[in-house]
Amino acid sequence: MVKLHHNSSANTTTFSRRKILQISGVAGALGVAYYYGFADRSQLKVVKHTQLLMGTIVNITVCTQDKQPAQEAISACIERMEGLSDMMSTYVPDSPISRLNRLGRLENAPQELVDVFSMSRDLSELTGGAFDPTIFSLLGRYKEVRESGTLPPPSEIEELLQLVNYRNIVIEQNNTIRYSSPGTQATLDGIAKGYIVDRGIEVLQSKGFSNAYVEAGGDLMTIGTRQDGNPWKIGIRNPRSDDLKKMDTINLSDRAIATSGDYLQYFTDDKKTHHILNPFTGFSPVDTASSSIIAPSVAQADGLATATMVLGPGAAVELIEAIPECEGYFFDKELNKFKTTGFFS
Repeated sequence: MVKLHHNSSANTTTFSRRKILQISGVAGALGVAYYYGFADRSQLKVVKHTQLLMGTIVNITVCTQDKQPAQEAISACIERMEGLSDMMSTYVPDSPISRLNRLGRLENAPQELVDVFSMSRDLSELTGGAFDPTIFSLLGRYKEVRESGTLPPPSEIEELLQLVNYRNIVIEQNNTIRYSSPGTQATLDGIAKGYIVDRGIEVLQSKGFSNAYVEAGGDLMTIGTRQDGNPWKIGIRNPRSDDLKKMDTINLSDRAIATSGDYLQYFTDDKKTHHILNPFTGFSPVDTASSSIIAPSVAQADGLATATMVLGPGAAVELIEAIPECEGYFFDKELNKFKTTGFFS
């Protein structure tokens, strides 16, 4: 789960670090990575695009016989993703979700926002509340730890937990979204990035491209194959190692994968307090270091990766085994590995 930022110069440091990793041969470094290595014998050309978006790096690769239409399709893809990012970002003061959080009610909400809130509610039900977008106020308090260096007292966490309940999100007719309890605020960070990648892929497909890859901060979708006709090769990084050459790998085609981890955005140096919070306790999960989910869509993979971080490896495997077309791969804090039966199949 990576926060949806509006583009700004404040992201320069993050961009530089990830850009260096990308130049070294890995697209993205937040949990999954696509390895380049196309065969020279192929007649297909490769068009790549990398840019800062949603507070992370977006990488797009299209295999095509004609570069110009591919470049135009990528531009349309980015335009679509930028629009959705602005719509769903709590960092944009006048975005629809920011207005909803201020007023507690939003009439005539954009259909895409309604869709993501509906998906969030469904995911919350599916995971028994392990995924809960109403942690926004609680998460905001933890972000202050970066500046103060002091964790909030348990009594304050307990008070903020009273605002956390996904059932407070109500979706009514005429695209009205409201909160049923005063003080409720939501963030879509745990699912929106995946949804936006899905919509980006749809743009490429609508332009006639069937062999492509779109990745945003470790959340990605693959369609078709690489230039050499082989599936896309994805690496799953060790959450305690920066050595991107030593990763477990899988082949992926027409599937999505997303990773959440305690090493992605942490508030304390020991990584015990980070951007993923347990909606039941108000603290970061204590058992899981990273969670990677394969699913039919990036939105589903993104949300389930967040939820399974909260559940812990054992319960996570049990949940994902029960969801059709989904697989999971998990590291606990001691770097023990857990997986569903079909993850490497």
